[in-house]
Amino acid sequence: MGAHMKTTIEISDALLAAAKRAATERNTTFRTIVEVALRRYLETTGGGPKASRRLRRCTFRGRGLQPGISETDWSTIRERAYEGRGG
Repeated sequence: MGAHMKTTIEISDALLAAAKRAATERNTTFRTIVEVALRRYLETTGGGPKASRRLRRCTFRGRGLQPGISETDWSTIRERAYEGRGG
């Protein structure tokens, strides 16, 4: 499983009580209930370690900034980027 880390979470009193009751009824620990719930949530939402995403490396050919543009001149950069694209 790997290393474990202690953490603090804030949940409602009613939810905490229900989770502790469920742990007792199932003869398990509150920690196990929380871990299982988090794993299921991450599986259903596409999160978690197995769903890591990598960005493609993307490069552009060119010679840097064009004459007349400063790297702090965002309005001109934006205008040139959308030039001829209806924006």
